[in-house]
Amino acid sequence: MAIPGVIAMSMERVTHYLDDQGVKYVIMQHSPAFTAQEIAEAIHVSGRHYAKSVVVKIDGRLAMVVLPASDQVDLSRLTKSVGASAVELAREEEFEDRLPGCEPGAVPPFGNLFEMEVFVSPHLTAADLIAFNAGSHTDVLQLPYAVFARLVNPIEVAL
Repeated sequence: MAIPGVIAMSMERVTHYLDDQGVKYVIMQHSPAFTAQEIAEAIHVSGRHYAKSVVVKIDGRLAMVVLPASDQVDLSRLTKSVGASAVELAREEEFEDRLPGCEPGAVPPFGNLFEMEVFVSPHLTAADLIAFNAGSHTDVLQLPYAVFARLVNPIEVAL
């Protein structure tokens, strides 16, 4: 588990970026929860509107996949969707230095802040509002999906 001050730096990085962009957002705190579905339940948000981030390797390069809590990444489908030779889940030690201050499994979906391409599920693009981890297992941010899409410019692909 990460050091609390370092975790705050991750959330600060995202909120600072949102503040610089003039974005309105909501911060929610909850008791520790470790799965996206648990967090969605804790904050009373549908799993279809809770965005989880999964770090993958696409032909050897790190990328972020963002999808509803209730979905799973289909690696073979993603491989075909992005026209890659190989897609695999990245191991934590392969990306922890790229995501400073983020607890494992609590990565915010702002790959653009961590120099990663971002792919998003079409199931998530239909949501008016999305909520997501803010770098820890107790902090969540919520904002309109349209704002997320404008700031991150994710590529919509079948996952």
